[in-house]
Amino acid sequence: MRLSNRNKAGYFQFLSTLVTVGLFLGIFLFFLERYRYHYLGWFEFLLIIIPILGILIFYLRGRQIFEYDSDGEALNFKNRNVVLFLDKALSDEFPKYKLKNYEVLNAIILKKLYITISSKKNHSIILKYDISYLTKKELNDLKMSLSKVIKTNKERENN
Repeated sequence: MRLSNRNKAGYFQFLSTLVTVGLFLGIFLFFLERYRYHYLGWFEFLLIIIPILGILIFYLRGRQIFEYDSDGEALNFKNRNVVLFLDKALSDEFPKYKLKNYEVLNAIILKKLYITISSKKNHSIILKYDISYLTKKELNDLKMSLSKVIKTNKERENN
C-alpha cells in the first residue's frame, strides 16, 4: 500500500508563507502602533504574540510531507518539510520482517508515529515520524497496513 500527502505540498507552502507574512505584518503594525498611533494600549503586544504562536504551532507540528510504501518486501518511510532549512528529511527503508511494533501519539496539536524495529543484534530501534498533517482516512489506512505487517510477522514467528 502506498500513502502520500505530497500532493498537498503547495497548500503547505502557502500556509508557511502566510504565517511568515503574518509575522512580518504583525511586527510592522506593532511598531506603527507603538510609535505612531497609540490606539490599542497594551493590546499592541497581541500584534506580535499571535503571529509568533502561529509560527510555533506550524513548526511544532513537524514535517508536513509524509510518504509510506509497503509494496514488496520492504517498508519505506519518508518525512520532509516544505521549508527546507527547518528540518532535515527523514528517509528509512527496512525489510518488513524487522517491524516489531508501532504506536501513534495523538496529542492536541501534533501526531507522531513511533516505529519499533529489530536490529541485527536483537536490539530495538525506535524511529519517529511526524504525521500531524495526515487526514483521518490516511491515518487509518496507515494503521491498518502496519497492523497487517505486524500480524504477518507474528504468524511467521509462530511457524
